[in-house]
Amino acid sequence: MRPELLSHLVIEPRPWRGPADVLSAFADEAGGCAFLSDGSGPRSRWSYLMRRPDQVLRVSRDDTVDAFTTLRRMLGARLPHDPAGPPFQGGIAGLAGYGLGDRIEPMGRDGHEDGWPDLAVGRYPALLAFDHHAGRVLALGRGETPDRARARACEAAGWLAAPARAAHCGPLTSGFEAVTGALAYQQSVAEVVGRIHAGELFQANIARLWRGRMAPGVGPFDLLSRLIADSPAPFAGWLHLGDLAVVSNSPERFVTVDAGRAFRIETRPIKGTRPRGADPGEDARLAAELLASDKDRAENLMIVDLMRNDLARVSPPGSVRTPDLFAVESFVNVHHLVSTVTARLAPDRDAVDLLRATFPPGSVTGAPKVQAMKVIAGLEPPRGPYCGSLFWAGVDGGFDSSVLIRTAALARDARGWRVEARAGAGIVADSDPLAERLETEAKIAALVRALTVPATEAVA
Repeated sequence: MRPELLSHLVIEPRPWRGPADVLSAFADEAGGCAFLSDGSGPRSRWSYLMRRPDQVLRVSRDDTVDAFTTLRRMLGARLPHDPAGPPFQGGIAGLAGYGLGDRIEPMGRDGHEDGWPDLAVGRYPALLAFDHHAGRVLALGRGETPDRARARACEAAGWLAAPARAAHCGPLTSGFEAVTGALAYQQSVAEVVGRIHAGELFQANIARLWRGRMAPGVGPFDLLSRLIADSPAPFAGWLHLGDLAVVSNSPERFVTVDAGRAFRIETRPIKGTRPRGADPGEDARLAAELLASDKDRAENLMIVDLMRNDLARVSPPGSVRTPDLFAVESFVNVHHLVSTVTARLAPDRDAVDLLRATFPPGSVTGAPKVQAMKVIAGLEPPRGPYCGSLFWAGVDGGFDSSVLIRTAALARDARGWRVEARAGAGIVADSDPLAERLETEAKIAALVRALTVPATEAVA
């Protein structure tokens, strides 16, 4: 596709309406994609809603196509960034499944097929951008002529008039249980600790699997709506692929490129977790315990070093920095230890190069990354979307992405929607199997509550 087909941009302001409200009207429509911020801080100002891609790319496990070359061709040549617009001004958005990493460094995937693509994206010439800080919505349209771009902006603005869908109030599942039992998981943790002591690796993120089935008449959007109401997160996301859907309530950014700030890169790996306390005193104690924990700081630092190395592959020498190390950030169910790494994209590199250099996220693989991925492949079934990324790549060179944790993968069959979710923990030399298992249960708690508790109780 010729890049000049999206060379004109029109931005039209509209009054505020909540993004989840707007999305609800189109929740059953294949091809829909959304990035839903909680609007709580400087990194969570914008949400986006997209429909009706004019091009789609879906790369399955057995496809021999070069996913990254095809993605770059689909994105086209870099176009100017409008400083008056939001960070995302039209382009590509969708899913990089965890299996995409096998196309970068073979990780030893077995013959089991989980049905999820390695890559599933659309090109979106029309979108809505929701500015949580200013309380306004921007309708954006791109096209080969100003008139075509204006028509697409008007089309996007029209989505705001659609009536919202009523929320489902009862339990969302008819059953949601751990597939990976407590003892089995603790044995996996003990095995990884032994392999670390043997010198095979320093850290690996090992996950547990939960599965269930949505109740009759309940769909993926009902889960998204419940999650963002009960436990809002800065990097929530939505993707509907027809008979597959991703519902994410992620607290973690993967990597971003700011096209309006000289292509500045930022990544914010999370490593280190404590549950929230039952009262303010206990909550403060747990947060302080996390900040003071040598184990958690070492775990976080290993991933910071890994991400610094990954970013250096696509950045000018000396541009990689760590402005914020070991910050405690608090969410509804957990406290996390978060660090910030920044860099600048080299002039001869683009967002596709960045994705290839950094994927899968280091915080959910381990160190060294390739060996950790091989250990994960030997201990877990294929992850599908989990620990991959929902991302957008703008035609202006901008990029943003989440880490798909706190994420549900849904697949539809003749009986309705099946749902699975996972939660993991970073295993290091002094990990305690019981403590790591309890950490997975703290991390999955919001999803379990959203799926199994009626809405009036879930938000009480």
